[in-house]
Amino acid sequence: MAGPGDGDGWAPLDPDLGREPRRNPQPSGPEPVPEGVRPPPAAWPPNPAQPPAAGQPYGPGRPQVQGYAPGTPYWGGAPAQPPGADHLGPYAPGYGIHAAKRPWTVETPKAAPFHRLARNEAHRWWRPLAGTFGIAALGMALAIGLLIVGVIVQVVVTGETPDTSGTDTDAIFGDQTADLAYNLGSLALFLPVTLGAAWLVQRRRPGTLSSVAGRLRRRWLLACSGLAILFCAVSYGTSIVASTAIDDQSGGDEHWVGWGRFIAPAIVIILLVPFQSAAEEYAFRGWMLQAVGACTLENARSRVGRAFSVVFRTPWPGIVVGSALFTAGHGYTGWGILDIFAFGAVAAWLTVRTGGLEAGIALHVLNNLMAFLGPAAIGQLDIEQGSVPWQLVVADIVPMLLYAAAVTWVARRMRVQRVTAGPGDGAAPLTAATAPAHAS
Repeated sequence: MAGPGDGDGWAPLDPDLGREPRRNPQPSGPEPVPEGVRPPPAAWPPNPAQPPAAGQPYGPGRPQVQGYAPGTPYWGGAPAQPPGADHLGPYAPGYGIHAAKRPWTVETPKAAPFHRLARNEAHRWWRPLAGTFGIAALGMALAIGLLIVGVIVQVVVTGETPDTSGTDTDAIFGDQTADLAYNLGSLALFLPVTLGAAWLVQRRRPGTLSSVAGRLRRRWLLACSGLAILFCAVSYGTSIVASTAIDDQSGGDEHWVGWGRFIAPAIVIILLVPFQSAAEEYAFRGWMLQAVGACTLENARSRVGRAFSVVFRTPWPGIVVGSALFTAGHGYTGWGILDIFAFGAVAAWLTVRTGGLEAGIALHVLNNLMAFLGPAAIGQLDIEQGSVPWQLVVADIVPMLLYAAAVTWVARRMRVQRVTAGPGDGAAPLTAATAPAHAS
C-alpha cells in the first residue's frame, strides 16, 4: 500500500508492535528526578523565565506549592508572598511556611489607669499571688546571701568574725556604718526582684511598673524632686514647732560629731537611700497597687460579686492593702502607725493621680535622706522606731498633704499623662489636665 494509511482508514501499524512496552513513559525533556532527591538549580525548570501554565506542576509528578510565585524554583530562595498573605508570617527558605515567634511580653491595656496595667491578656487569678510570694521569698533569700557575703568580706579583711556581743541586739557586723549599709542594701535588692516579677510572672514590660508611659519619666521626676525639697523644708519647720509642745524633751547633749565620723555614713546614705526608697515604692506602690488592681471581679455573676466589682475597679483597695503592708514593715507603734500609713496612702494616691511612681519616689527619697542624715550628724545611725507623739505625727502629715496638693496642681499644668494611650492610632492619652475629676 502506497498511502499513509490503508484503504479502510486505519493508521499504519506501529513499528514497535510486538516489542516489550516501555514502562513509566516520560515526556520529552530532562531525565526525571526521583522522589525525595533535590534537583540541581539548572535541571528544572528548563527556562525559569517562562512560568508554567496555571495548575501545571513544577516538576514531574510534583504538585504546585501554594504561596510560591510562578517560575520560582521551590528548592531554595525566598519566594514572593501572594497579595494579602501577610498574616501567614515570613517565608523561610525551603518547604512550607514558618510561623513568626510570638514575643513573651503581651501588649499593655489601652486607655488604662496605672492601677490596672497588670490586667492584660495574660492575666490569671494566680499571677498576682505567685508574684507577691515570689518577690518576698527571693528578696529575703538575696538579703541572706548579702549577709553571708558581708561576713566573708569582713573575715577576709579583718581576720575576725563579727562581734555582736555588745549591748546592741540589732548589731550585725559590730560596726554601725556596716550595719547601715547592709540594712539599706538588703532593701534595695527588692528593686530588681520586683521588676523581674512583672516580666516573668505577669508577662509585661517592667517599665509598666514605673508609669503609664512604660518608663520612668525623668522630666516629671525632676519636677517632683523640687517639690519634695520644699516638703522637707516645711516638714522640718513644723517638727520644730511640734517639739515645743511636747513636755518630755530629751537629747539635750546632742552635738555635731565632726566630719571624721560623719563622712563615711553620709556616703553610704547618699548612695543607697535612693535605691532603698525606690525599691519600696516599686514594691508597695507599683507591684502591690497593680496586683490588687488586676483583681477587678468583672466576670462575677452573683449580686455580691458585682457589688464588690464596683469597688475593686477603683484604686482604693490597692491603696489600702499596699499602705497596710508598708506600715507592717516598720516598727512604729501608737500614733506612729498612722504616720506611716498616711505616708503610704498619700504616695499611692499620687501614683494613680499622676500615672506613675515619680511623685512617690521623690517624696520617699528626700524624706529618707533627711531622716538618715540628720541623726547621722549627731552620731545616731539607727533610726529609732516605736511610739511617736501625736504632735509630731500631725507635723508630718500636714506637709504631706501640702505636697500632694502641689504635685496635683503642677501635674495639671505640665499635662502629665495619667492613663495609657487609647485603642485608635494617634489617640491622645488622657492627661492630668484633661481627665475628669472622678477618674481617679
